[in-house]
Amino acid sequence: MNPKLLQTVTSAIFAMGLAVGANFTNFLPANAKTQKLSLYNRTQNLKQNQKETLLAISFEEKTNIRVYELASQAVVSIDTDKTNGSGTIITPDGMVLTNAHVVSQGGVVTVTLADGKKVEADVIGFGEKGLDLAVLKIRGERNLPTVKIASPNSIKVGQRAFAIGNPFGRFQGTLTVGIVSRIDKERGLIQTDAAINPGNSGGPLLNSYGQLIGVNTAIFTRGQLGGNIGIGFAISIDSVPDFLQAVEEGRAPLVAQQPSTMFDEQQAEKLNLNGLVEVDGNLGTESKVLPVDNSYYDLYAFEGKAGQKLSIDMSSKQIDPYLILLSSNGQELAQDDDSGGEKNARIVITLPENGTYKLLANSYEAGESGDYKLKIEAFPSSIRPFFERN
Repeated sequence: MNPKLLQTVTSAIFAMGLAVGANFTNFLPANAKTQKLSLYNRTQNLKQNQKETLLAISFEEKTNIRVYELASQAVVSIDTDKTNGSGTIITPDGMVLTNAHVVSQGGVVTVTLADGKKVEADVIGFGEKGLDLAVLKIRGERNLPTVKIASPNSIKVGQRAFAIGNPFGRFQGTLTVGIVSRIDKERGLIQTDAAINPGNSGGPLLNSYGQLIGVNTAIFTRGQLGGNIGIGFAISIDSVPDFLQAVEEGRAPLVAQQPSTMFDEQQAEKLNLNGLVEVDGNLGTESKVLPVDNSYYDLYAFEGKAGQKLSIDMSSKQIDPYLILLSSNGQELAQDDDSGGEKNARIVITLPENGTYKLLANSYEAGESGDYKLKIEAFPSSIRPFFERN
């Protein structure tokens, strides 16, 4: 058979099949036609729903990408002799907004730009009355990328929130996304569930337009790892304009009024770690108040040695105990809520260095008051306490 003729015949048969298929439904029972039509409609609806879902995801992703592209080049990492954090470039000539506790030693710090370039910056102003803000001035740079500051009183609970920073001092340029979970106007704080970790301090909290709405400053954690659990805090941008004006006019102090001065060892009750130490305490209106959540705390201080192992227990029938341990230079070493069983708190730790350590006997909730017992047991570095034995 002529191949060309074969192609023609095959095409004719295929065309006839299409014609028969097109009219086959005319011979189906009425209920079969209805079922087939219903199936067709469901398929079309499914396709439409899938299309709408893809459009929605695409819109959210585009917003994330746009915010990152707008702001990330103006977010820097900050390193000092004792700590690290993040900051936001707010002027082309290199003014950087960050936390006071990140650069509390003042003087000159090292700033790493988004492209990896390391530059020096001078601390030119700190916030007053415990406001955890500071401004740096990068040396010898011009035409730097910047982040715009959002309008005051523009922040709403439920709006999208984006954090960019250098968590743990190792992951520069990290973007996390969440919402504004709560606004504390009394303390000028924004609460967000965007992941914030150590090293994010001083970095920007942004809105969907890539504008600065807050300066990340603190996290609330449970347990001893100190990582994010979805409760982070940023200083509201409403506090920033007056502070920046004071810096520009030379009225901002050049010495930090650190938040850590709340934990001044001169105000702490001294403990002598000689074997077992037991303290009966009471949290109430006579106690100090932790600004991050308005909870009461009592402050203790003790001398520790590198390699020394401690078991710290706080128990109570009247409050939910919470423990916070600070190192000799004021950095957080551990937090705990329930490791002591029931609602009691426990920290088991090997001290990293010689020095004066500070311990906060705290409550989990704001305003909780009542009696508690504090017990600290110290072990020589060569002896493993029973709760660490296998």
